[in-house]
Amino acid sequence: MKTSLRTLCKVAIFSAMSFGLAHHSIALPTAYVTNEKDDTVSIIDMNTYEVINTIDVGDRPRGFILSSDQKLAYICASESDRIQILDLDTLEIIGDLPSGDDPETIALHPNGTTIYTANEDDALLTVIDIPSASVITQIDVGVEPEGLAVSNDGELMIVTSETTNMVHWIETETNENIANSLVASRPRDAYFSHDDTKLWVSSEIGGTVAVFDTESKERLTEISFKIDGVFPDKIQPVGILLMKDKPLAFVALGPANRIAVINTETYEVEDYILVGRRVWQVAFNQDESLLLTTNGVSGDISIIDTDALKVEKTVKVGRYPWDVAVRYK
Repeated sequence: MKTSLRTLCKVAIFSAMSFGLAHHSIALPTAYVTNEKDDTVSIIDMNTYEVINTIDVGDRPRGFILSSDQKLAYICASESDRIQILDLDTLEIIGDLPSGDDPETIALHPNGTTIYTANEDDALLTVIDIPSASVITQIDVGVEPEGLAVSNDGELMIVTSETTNMVHWIETETNENIANSLVASRPRDAYFSHDDTKLWVSSEIGGTVAVFDTESKERLTEISFKIDGVFPDKIQPVGILLMKDKPLAFVALGPANRIAVINTETYEVEDYILVGRRVWQVAFNQDESLLLTTNGVSGDISIIDTDALKVEKTVKVGRYPWDVAVRYK
């Protein structure tokens, strides 16, 4: 049977389109968003700002981080009581890590082999060895541990306890709690400055962000917020990020539906950026030109231009997006 030139052309065009679609589906950079009410992860092509896939994961996924080589992701499947390991190339769950009950947030040590998770129901920090998939130890902390942060040099681990209103300073070499600092009500997130000299901690109900000197463990300042037309009790700081090359910090303000922009040298609030409803967590792309925010109640993410300090795009995802991370390699 002879094949017409027109048919060959159609086949060639279809093959080219199929290749393009296949390439598009794995194009980098790619953002991953946990949807805690849908038990899914939304995958967004950061070249087009489109959701290109949605995958099923464990019950109530919240914390989400990438491995050091960005080939894997670790997902807190909170109500499944486990940390799932996701292969980012095949999009398959390839294993679990022991996590204790109700893992909510996770943090990776710079060594790439130790992972930490907060067990909110048990007032514990669980320290896990990734290669052996075994628990190294569990450390008693305050009631309802939530926020986690590892210093860039890997020497300190921070846990915030919501009900105890404390920051716990843990030495990673010994896994000992070496200091405790009081903060305003319901501390949520913690973030080290890039030189590790300061620690930023958000307090959701207290409505403030505290900045500590990491050597002395003393509080340097406490930042408060005021937004015209927004009741003070709606201003609830949660996720924090600091830029590397600019003296700016970004703080998600929960049901205030704003991102606060703070000068890290003066500690002055320079701007507020309106985003979706109940903004929760934040993440940068590789060069920090974009900031992504998860907006739980509106079921979307906002993509902010960090030069213009304005929302460039809003992308619908699943129900109650919680965490977000961007893969670029």
